[in-house]
Amino acid sequence: MAALVLALARPFRRGPACLGRLLRRQAGGATCGPWGRGGPGARRGAGGSEVLRKSLQRGFALSSGSFLAFEAHKLISGFAEVHASFKVEEVIEQADYLYGSGETEKLYWLLVQHKNSDDAELLWRLARASRDLAQLSSTSAEKKRQLAYEALEYAKKALEKNESNFAAHKWYAICLSDVGDFEGIKTKIGNAVVIKEHFQRAIELNPKDATTIHLIGIWCYSFAEMPWYQRKIAATLFATPPTSTFQELTQISTAKICSFWGRHT
Repeated sequence: MAALVLALARPFRRGPACLGRLLRRQAGGATCGPWGRGGPGARRGAGGSEVLRKSLQRGFALSSGSFLAFEAHKLISGFAEVHASFKVEEVIEQADYLYGSGETEKLYWLLVQHKNSDDAELLWRLARASRDLAQLSSTSAEKKRQLAYEALEYAKKALEKNESNFAAHKWYAICLSDVGDFEGIKTKIGNAVVIKEHFQRAIELNPKDATTIHLIGIWCYSFAEMPWYQRKIAATLFATPPTSTFQELTQISTAKICSFWGRHT
């Protein structure tokens, strides 16, 4: 910190001295010539002029000090912001490596340290990691439930931070579907429309994401293949229950094929 302030102060070392000479001339004091402060005429205009000179010099010194402190604060803040940005990118790089390596538990413990982050990229990855941990056979039933709700909260927070992040929409839809498994058929059907809307939004933001296209295809197939008695149950629970057709499923399948070839051409 001291070195930083000294570096910032170098350009000002000559400035205050020159201004001091000017103030002394205006006040009738001595110049910084060979006689120094005690040269001929050093006492001319003493009294009020001398007090004014000292007052102005002290004011300028304080102003310079405040300015230097302010500049140092800005510079340090800038370094902190750059470091924070770099750290987020570093965590994301580590997370992607662990995800690709199948290190589910290590990935979760890496990302859960950043659960209070404001970065949507970190948060949706944490939602995915929480869900993946819940899917492990070694995870207890109670822990699966806890992780499912945690994953939904992280995905929801990612959406709040960046509504234009396609992955946040995708994982919010997935996690919302998982929570439905713990809350019964009524909640699951009730969430179905919201799930589809988020899948559609994710595709709008990233039309080449084959995973989301595949998932919305599964959604459409599930409701197109729904037996008549389940349709009756859905109709009694909701005025307009979610529905789909094989025509819609065909359109989604075509989009998936186009997405596949788009990524491989």
